[in-house]
Amino acid sequence: MYHPKLAKDIRCPLEYGLDIFGGKWKSRIICVLSKKKTLRYSILRKEMTNITDAVLSATLKELIADDIVYRNQFNEIPPHVEYSLTQKGVSIVPILKNICNWAGIYHKQDNENMLTQCQKCTYDTNNKFRKDF
Repeated sequence: MYHPKLAKDIRCPLEYGLDIFGGKWKSRIICVLSKKKTLRYSILRKEMTNITDAVLSATLKELIADDIVYRNQFNEIPPHVEYSLTQKGVSIVPILKNICNWAGIYHKQDNENMLTQCQKCTYDTNNKFRKDF
């Protein structure tokens, strides 16, 4: 696993939160696992679309290290691994829902390329959230 040469300089809770669930892939993985509950690696990769194995693997390792995702390895033949959210990971979901609702008001939708789990996030143009996903 990649280890940065300089230690992270996190000085406030917001920086910590953005480090934990910020970026392109972490929030997507959290949203997929919140909807599907438990997934094997190959199914998670299919749900994510257009992510490489290297990026998915590295991102999952970071989320596991931060106690957001739980990795359950079954020692049977054939061996398999399942991923799910930890209690800490589940606690992030309402935050991501609020961000999604807020962003949906100001972001022009591209329904053709929208992830299926993102299609559940609804809002209206009067800045009133209609429902949660």
